[in-house]
This record gives sequence, C-alpha cells and structure tokens, in this order.
Amino acid sequence: MTKRNVVIRTPIPGPRSQEVVAKEQRHLAPGLQGFALWAGVAMDHGQGSTLTDVDGNTYVDLIGGIGVNALGHCHPNYVAALTEQVQKLTVGSFTSAPRAELVNEVCELAPAGLDRLQLYSSGAEAVESALRLARCATGRQEIVGFWGGFHGKTAGAMALMGSPARHGLGPLPTGTTLVPYADCYRCPFQLTYPSCALACADFARRAMKVQPAGPLAAVIAEPMQGTAGNVIPPKEFITAIADAAHDVGAVFIADEMITGFGRTGKPWGVDHSGVAPDICTIGKGFGSGFPIAGVLTRTDIAQAKPWSNPSGASSSYGGNAFASAAALASVRTVRVERLWDNAERVGAAMLAELRRMQERYAFIGDVRGAGLLLGMDLVKDRQTKEPLHASVMKQVYADCVRRGLLAMTYTPHIRLQPALTIDLDTALEGLAILDDVFRNLEESGRWR
Repeated sequence: MTKRNVVIRTPIPGPRSQEVVAKEQRHLAPGLQGFALWAGVAMDHGQGSTLTDVDGNTYVDLIGGIGVNALGHCHPNYVAALTEQVQKLTVGSFTSAPRAELVNEVCELAPAGLDRLQLYSSGAEAVESALRLARCATGRQEIVGFWGGFHGKTAGAMALMGSPARHGLGPLPTGTTLVPYADCYRCPFQLTYPSCALACADFARRAMKVQPAGPLAAVIAEPMQGTAGNVIPPKEFITAIADAAHDVGAVFIADEMITGFGRTGKPWGVDHSGVAPDICTIGKGFGSGFPIAGVLTRTDIAQAKPWSNPSGASSSYGGNAFASAAALASVRTVRVERLWDNAERVGAAMLAELRRMQERYAFIGDVRGAGLLLGMDLVKDRQTKEPLHASVMKQVYADCVRRGLLAMTYTPHIRLQPALTIDLDTALEGLAILDDVFRNLEESGRWR
C-alpha cells in the first residue's frame, strides 16, 4: 500500500498556529504573500515535498516556494553543505573555495556560450544588473518586455511588469515598452495556434522598430511565464523574439528565474527552443531556499564598462561564502541527480492527471505544462473564458489547505511547481486532494 503523506490532527488552522500567527501579526507589516496569510498556519518543519505545521498537521507541498525549493525541504546534501559552511565563513566579498567552485559549476551547465557569472542576493537585483549590463554593452537605453511578464519588484523591474500589479506604484522608469506574449489560451489577437502564424511574434518584431523612443538595448522575456499562470508559449515564439532582438542590434535576455535548473524537464527553459541568450538571469532554484541570484553572460559582453569596473556590478551579499555553499549544493545536486529527468517524468504524469480532470469538470478551461511547471485556468464558461470569481478561488484554496494540500489555487490561474525531487506518489496524492476539492465545487454549483 502506498504511504500517505497527509496527516490532519486538528482543525485548520490549529490552536498553536493561531497563537503563533497572532503573535507575528502584532508587528508584522502588511504585504506578506497572500497564500501565507490566507492559510493562517505556522510551519514547523519540512521533508521533501511535505510540510508540517506547529500543530502536527502534515501537508503535501505543491507550491515549492514558488519555484524556489528545487531540492525539496531539508535535502541531506543541502543540510550538510550549510552546516559545514556556517561553522567556517559566512560573509564577505573575498574569494572563497565555495564561490570558486560555484562559478565554474554553473558555467559548465549554463546555456551555450555563457561563460561569465556575477552573483546577487535577489532575483530583482540580478534583473536590474542585467538591464544595466545590456545598456552598457550596447550604448543604448530602451528595453522591451512582455504582457504578463514578471521580473521583480524594484523600480526598473516593475517598469517591465506586464500586469495591473504595478498600478499605484509609480512613477516608474521610462525607456520600456511592453508587447503581447504568446499566451495561446488567451490570445491577445483572438487567433488560434498554429493557424495564427505567430502573429504575436510578428507584432513584437514590428513594435521593436517603431515603439521605443530610441534604439533598442535589450529584449527581456521569460522562456515560460510564471506569475502570469505558468504560461507555455510555442517554442518558435522565443526563437522569433530573440531573432527580432538581434535584427535591431539588441541583446536578448532570458529571465530563467523560474524555468532554470531543470524546472521544465530540461536544464534551461531556452533549451525547449534552442535559443542561445546573450544574458541570462538566474535565481529561485539556484539556491534552493537561500537568497542568491545571478547574471550569466558571454565574456565579450561582460567586459562592457562601467558595468565591468571594480565595484561596478557588485553586491554586498551576493556570492558570500555561505550563499555560495548553498547554491553549489543546489546546482551540483540538480546536475548529478539529473533532476530535470524527474521533473519531466513526474510532470508528464501530473499533466496527464490534470487533463483527465479537465474532461470531468466543465470549469477547467485550459491545462498546460512543461516538466514541473504546470498551470490551469478555471473559468465560468469555456467559450467566453471568463475566470472564476476571486471569492470562489479563495474558498478553493481554503478547502485545499483544510484537506492537506498547499498549492497556488487561490486565483483562477492555478500554478503548480513542486520540488524537482518530488516522487510520483506524493505528486498524485496532492492532485487527488485537488480533485476532491473540484468535485465538491462542481456539486455545490458555486462556480457558475
């Protein structure tokens, strides 16, 4: 008999969770991630793809730190590496053995042609540096991004945020242009792939020439969009976008924060299209929970000044010995264990099960995925594609948590991105809970 991971001992949230959360809320500023607030639970420990709260309730974790938790909770390689390093050296910018090993390890695995790595402490910080590098390398200023894109919450990155989430946070820096992404389920041109002939890519190509206020420095794109709902574009789209960037003398920046290090069933998101980016930003699974990010590029681009001047591209926290040890353990484990193979295998099984659910429930409008980057849209009507109401989705999320599933089910654009180490039984256990919640939703009629 397959071992069951979920154990629910108390009502959710339990009494101890309520006590800890209340204590935190006395002085915690607003703005924490919504799913953490809505769950109302305080976590005590984790193992692999399960989390256990302070009341002893154990959940299947399909959130995975929103793509951060590549190795799963408390992977033995990771625990050993951090335990050893914390007793030796943690801070500082001087060269350390972990950092020396890390930069070589990453560049051996990097997309073709990228052989230089600079290190930072957050994804947004790395994106900002990549934008500066592109401007230094080309001598130009303008940047093109995409609808649905998300690259961080600092000012430069938010100027490239292709969603209403940036409303009210301006003024934002000028010099950016946003164009439609290849979201085939919700095509901005009301066309159908492949008969559309990639109209979105053609539009982007023309926009790169006429919309920016000056010559283009860079085009930045996620090979597959995360925050927009784990959107998987046709592989030709990224190729067309990179080619269009090069045609106007711009560099192509692949934001691999979510798609990198095996998430999509291949080492890199760009591997699905064969594109060779000029610059690549990395993070999330890079450190498997430790805050570290990076910019990968070619030697010729990395020499651009003033980016390449001493202190010109540095970060106080980036690449310290402790962070480097964490990232080295993460990257080396991903590479040695070829975790992208597990992502491909388990992800394919999860995608098949989600598609079976789509056949059963009329409110599932779309299902998509690449490896362990999975998404689905819940709709009131498959023809109009009107999303389910936010209040319905918050109840779906609460029902999942109550049954022992942690997943990004609180919006109609559901995202699933568990640890790359997740085993098939655990993944299917989580989806069985989701199926149960969907069955109750259908029977209640609340989705209509």
